[in-house]
Amino acid sequence: MNPEDVEYEPVSVKAVLAEMKDTAELLIDLSYSSVLHANEDLAYAVLALEERMDILQLQARMSLMMAARSPEDAEELAPVLGVVGAAEKIADAAGDIAKVVIEDIGLPDAIRAALPEAVETTIRCELTTSSPYSSQTLGEINMETETGVRVVAIYRGDEWVTNPNHETVLRADDVLLLRGRDEGLQTVYETATGSPYDQPEIEEPTIRDLERAVDSIVLMKDMSELAVDLAYGAVLFDSEGVAEEVEELEAEVDALKSRFEAWTLRAASRVEDPVQLRGLVHIASATEVISDAALEIAEGVLHGIDAHPVVAAAVKESDEVIIRLRVADGSALADATLGDRRVKSETGMRVIAVRRQGRKEWVVSPGSRTRLNAGDVIIAKGTRAGAERLGELVGDEREFDE
Repeated sequence: MNPEDVEYEPVSVKAVLAEMKDTAELLIDLSYSSVLHANEDLAYAVLALEERMDILQLQARMSLMMAARSPEDAEELAPVLGVVGAAEKIADAAGDIAKVVIEDIGLPDAIRAALPEAVETTIRCELTTSSPYSSQTLGEINMETETGVRVVAIYRGDEWVTNPNHETVLRADDVLLLRGRDEGLQTVYETATGSPYDQPEIEEPTIRDLERAVDSIVLMKDMSELAVDLAYGAVLFDSEGVAEEVEELEAEVDALKSRFEAWTLRAASRVEDPVQLRGLVHIASATEVISDAALEIAEGVLHGIDAHPVVAAAVKESDEVIIRLRVADGSALADATLGDRRVKSETGMRVIAVRRQGRKEWVVSPGSRTRLNAGDVIIAKGTRAGAERLGELVGDEREFDE
């Protein structure tokens, strides 16, 4: 469906906002991945998702206009309209990053060779009728446990499944976006398509210190994605504390962008053709747009503007929360790793980021080996009951009413 073909139909603003959140996060992820892996398939997937976001924001705008029947309604709906506009900026910025690959704007040829070992590869494949995966749920396939590969999204005809889970059924002709290590990707790709997976050739870096630039791109990706995730969480769960973290992240991304631009300018003086670095400047600019848009999403919460009653009611009914907690001195998590205390399995909460005490240093997507210290701030997602259990571990006695 093209955006110009969209007609008004009653939709849940909460549902549209939730899908816009998932789509925005996926857009950021895929756009940076397309650059890091020089993958045109992923870049074109970003443009298709950008079109999907255009449709979502039109649906949201029409629903909001229909709901505004008085000046009071308009005042309550204005922050939600701001969220919709910011989502459009995120989608456009992700599209600009993808176009660096599609339009060959300029990237070092050996950028993939400089990737840290911890960075996983994202690829695209089409499921055949004869594949053993066809007509199976992701839970039945048990793909991630068996191969270490997960399906991050599915493109099905003109529709996207942006948040597939264990109940999602895979169908023949589905286009799967897969993430994992090369060995696991090879197994899954061959099972899904019946064809061998050809790993891309990796060229040796010719630019000195290219690893530092790639590390910066990976960090910009992680921090931008986190900022958007937290911004939507702040709105959907009306959490001022989480909104404040978005403000901190936006400032950190600005500083990161400045350092990245400085590296690019210095590197340009050391290469024969500085034009090959032009795409890096585009990426830096788009990153700033994304973090600024994330702050726009959270601004209503920061200014104490109450969520629209429709959104507030939906949040109240939801059992999911996103919380910000500070690790207390002497608590069970002080000077312990997430794995030591089995945080995810014991509380059901997923820690999505850690901000170190007294430093503008973030650990994004922390793992089981991540050690926490007294004074660290953790951001976590899960159930209200899980939030209470996590609060006990970190020694935070606040009421979990976000």
